[in-house]
Amino acid sequence: MRRVAGIDVGGTFTDLLIHEAGPEGASVRLAKVPTSAGNQAQGVLDALEAAGVSPADIDLVIHGTTTTTNAVLERKTARVGLITTRGFRDTLELGRRTRPKPYGLTGTFEPLIPRELRLEVSERMSARGEVLTPLDEAEVEKSIEALLAAGCEALVIHFLHSYANPAHERRAAEIAECAWPNAYVTLGHALLSEFREYERGTTASVNAAVQPILDRYIGRLGRELAARGFERDLLVMNGNGGTVPAPMVAR
Repeated sequence: MRRVAGIDVGGTFTDLLIHEAGPEGASVRLAKVPTSAGNQAQGVLDALEAAGVSPADIDLVIHGTTTTTNAVLERKTARVGLITTRGFRDTLELGRRTRPKPYGLTGTFEPLIPRELRLEVSERMSARGEVLTPLDEAEVEKSIEALLAAGCEALVIHFLHSYANPAHERRAAEIAECAWPNAYVTLGHALLSEFREYERGTTASVNAAVQPILDRYIGRLGRELAARGFERDLLVMNGNGGTVPAPMVAR
């Protein structure tokens, strides 16, 4: 018998589908339980119990979750600091302003990273990837210290034209490795290596804002399943319909 569990954690309910296949054919079990808001991993365990299946008897878990989506919508994200090129700390707030009121919509926009946590350092690359201003490593170190003192849990390093030459971002990341207390460091070019500073910076900011939240949740879920005998793969659904192994998804 081979058992595959498909689990989806929503804001209200946690849904479970167990597909069992063996020599005598296949069968499906379903379960639906309330999502446990304080600890969503508990809702997953409750669903498995409701289906009458032990984690130790499951060969594969495929997990979908709106943890990160809800965190952004509700603004319940991690505290993030940004280090950027001198003169460009407000890029995330200004955007490109090509359409201030697109489609007749109005409203206000607040970046995930507040202005006081967006710090500037001396460095500059040209659009061709040429070094115009060398990276001031001492300023990077001071900025990291300031953001840590301000209580930041995650860090974004987002320099001008890093898509053309990411050397300065990579060097700043090396400096951060020695001082930042966790692995929540996002480089702008690593996620969206394309021109346009606003889009690249916003992508990096969203990643950094939800990375600690998803990491804690998936880590807790993995430990809870392992404590109940689960020894196989835990895969997490991607927005593109594919899956990512649990150890990689937060990164």
